[in-house]
Amino acid sequence: MTGAAKRPLPRPMSRPAPPRPVRATVPRPPAGSGGPYDRPGLPLDMEKLLAARLHAVKVRPYLAAALFALHVVEDRSVPTMAVDAHWRAYVSPGFVARTPVEELAGVWVHEVSHLLRDHHGRGERYAREHEQHGPGGRSERGVRSAEGWERLRRNIAADFEINDDIYGDGLPLPTGAVLPSLLRLPDGLLMEEYLRTASMSGLAADLAWLDCGSGADGQERPWELGPDGAHGLSRQQRDAVRFRVAEGIKGRPGDAPEGWRRWADEAFHPPQPWRQLLGAAVRSAAGAPGVGEDHSYRRPSRRSASVPGVVLPSLRRTPPRVCVVIDTSGSVSDAELGSALLEVAAISRAVGGRRDLVSVISCDAAAGVAVPLCRAENIALVGGGGTDLRSGFARALRSRPRPDVIVALTDGQTPWPSAQPPCRTVVGLFPRPTRAVDEENPDYVPDAPPPWARFVTIG
Repeated sequence: MTGAAKRPLPRPMSRPAPPRPVRATVPRPPAGSGGPYDRPGLPLDMEKLLAARLHAVKVRPYLAAALFALHVVEDRSVPTMAVDAHWRAYVSPGFVARTPVEELAGVWVHEVSHLLRDHHGRGERYAREHEQHGPGGRSERGVRSAEGWERLRRNIAADFEINDDIYGDGLPLPTGAVLPSLLRLPDGLLMEEYLRTASMSGLAADLAWLDCGSGADGQERPWELGPDGAHGLSRQQRDAVRFRVAEGIKGRPGDAPEGWRRWADEAFHPPQPWRQLLGAAVRSAAGAPGVGEDHSYRRPSRRSASVPGVVLPSLRRTPPRVCVVIDTSGSVSDAELGSALLEVAAISRAVGGRRDLVSVISCDAAAGVAVPLCRAENIALVGGGGTDLRSGFARALRSRPRPDVIVALTDGQTPWPSAQPPCRTVVGLFPRPTRAVDEENPDYVPDAPPPWARFVTIG
């Protein structure tokens, strides 16, 4: 087109930029929080650190014995502040220098909460029971190894358990604190429940800096002094500290949140190991044809290696359905009924937190309705008359679907079914004198639990 005027090309119409994906606001590590952020030669401001502990004692007096039991160790490789299982607190000088006193007080309470709630022991047990290192055995983005990712998961879940109720009323939320709301999870759950219900893989890159020490997850760190190091507490000393804190909370229960009151009730009344006690019921259900097992592709079968190109499912055991019959007769005290509710909560944890698999029947001389479990502390126990648990067993066996195991919590002063129920039975007995007292019959001796029931002592 020689000699023709060149027309300018039309400009393309501008398109709106695509919306950015919405992402949860994840806390970032505080500036100057140890490690690469720490300035060389910066001294630890011990006066500020101890002033923060005094503030924590002032606003949380029921934790005073635990807060004063911690021994401070200066360490620049710690990101912020961490604890080991022997009640040593490792502190970064840079973190102390840049954190306000009120926030430092919150960190004191946070770290000692890990130790009081035995997160190191519970974290070790969880790792042994599951025998896995993160989803699919792989490390996540931002975490160097699968072992480090599993440690981080336990640390996040432990923080979720304690951070939802320790702040406020004089303790501001520290910078970098993680809450269950980050993953839209409910408050008030235990560390094990958060680990089972949330993958947490979306938090790996942003929270790779988080490290509260072996006191939060049970995995030792290179910078910890270990069991033979100086200023560590023995097992007896640690138990004594927990006992003093629990007694302080029970003495003034109105000063502590619900989570701490529940911890104080359970601290020195450990519930029965229901996971082991219900294991026979699980094995029995799994051995029956068509019951207790199902195929699942979540974990491929080990036989898949012998069939190249074919993925075979594995068998998955189903937790047992449990019906708890609680003796509410006049011979059972209010304290023993409270113990029964603690056992119900432990049973729900033993079946993997599946509250839909647990129901409760109140029974004195007559049985009430089987109530599905929502929260153990909200169960209304009705009764106060005579005792006849035979009606409770009959009511449990009429439930649909029928339970795989019946747990009876009683003082033992009751008639027992003449025939063995068609399911596993565990009897929890409240302790009583060898010979029971009956004003009308001085020679009365309560019947012993039947031989077909496994029985244990409660409390």
